[in-house]
Amino acid sequence: MIIMSRIKFWARQMQKLLATPLLLLFLLTTEKRLIMADVRRWARLELGEHRVPSEVGNLLTLLARYREFRSLFYYRLFKGNTSAILLLYLLKGFYREAPLLFIRKSCTIGPGLFLQHGFSTVINADIGANCWINQQVTIGFLDDTGRRPTLGNEVRIGAGAKVLGGITLGDHVVIGANAVVLKDVPPNCVVVGGPSFIVRRNGVRVREEL
Repeated sequence: MIIMSRIKFWARQMQKLLATPLLLLFLLTTEKRLIMADVRRWARLELGEHRVPSEVGNLLTLLARYREFRSLFYYRLFKGNTSAILLLYLLKGFYREAPLLFIRKSCTIGPGLFLQHGFSTVINADIGANCWINQQVTIGFLDDTGRRPTLGNEVRIGAGAKVLGGITLGDHVVIGANAVVLKDVPPNCVVVGGPSFIVRRNGVRVREEL
């Protein structure tokens, strides 16, 4: 057991060492504030007791171990200054992002977005602070009008859900797994089903059509 623990420890240290060049991108970008907000949330949710007091140390661990975080990190860089973007193009070939996670660069995404698993997920929306998106989620266009969803703060979208069209999800909304949401959702609601309906509003159980 002790030997295996030591092997895992040194493997993690090697991962971090190999990811060190990505810190150059962080030093160059103008998006440091948003990136560090992401780091604090991801460190709490993913690293837990293994996080360290140094936020830069946690950033390096996340970049080394979580491709979903790396995809979000690259999105932040593309919203920043040219020097970081140019270096990013040089490094992206060596440090791959999550292969089936798509984040449209024209989106506006607030601090603290958490992407759990990130498999087969499409994000094309304007998103508030501290949202949570699971795997196999599609958030984007419904038709050729080019209108996309707007998510408030602390919205959570469960695995397999679809949020489509020029709709708005209010703050603290939870979208259940595999729900299909095509209409506005008021704040503080839990929504399930397809067609979707509200099952909880302001902490009270209900059944309301959208």
